[in-house]
Amino acid sequence: MEKLINDFSFGLFIWQIILFLLLLFLLRKFAWKPILKAVEDRETGIKEALDSAEKAKLEMANLQADNEKLLQEARAERDTMLKEAREMKAKMIADAKEEAQAEANKTIANAQTAIEGEKKAAIAELKETVANLSVEIAEKVVKSELSNKDKQLELVDSMLKDANLNN
Repeated sequence: MEKLINDFSFGLFIWQIILFLLLLFLLRKFAWKPILKAVEDRETGIKEALDSAEKAKLEMANLQADNEKLLQEARAERDTMLKEAREMKAKMIADAKEEAQAEANKTIANAQTAIEGEKKAAIAELKETVANLSVEIAEKVVKSELSNKDKQLELVDSMLKDANLNN
């Protein structure tokens, strides 16, 4: 958790928020309004078709001979239109959801890729810093060990003894 907090990048976070808000704006501007307009147009068309069916029904009342046949045809047509309208509405909503999900997944994947790149860069920088610190520490230890003549002689004797033991 601490590493996550230490690696947190406000700049990346702000860009992610900006991109997310931009995505929501684009979806609202270009996707939702046309979909809702199409659904409303379709509903208006269905209402008009239903009104036409009702007018036909009143006309059928005047025509006793063809009354039953025309009424059944109007009901069948209305049911078909309602079914088609429901299917079209469901399909449009499903398509819009699918497109929004795909775009969200793409945005998430891009963000994860960017985060991974930032993480790798931070790790590389950390490794370089650790290496530099290690070299500086080793340099200071060697200077300190070799600053005194007695320590130098002691180190040489110790190395000679180790060299003799290894042979």
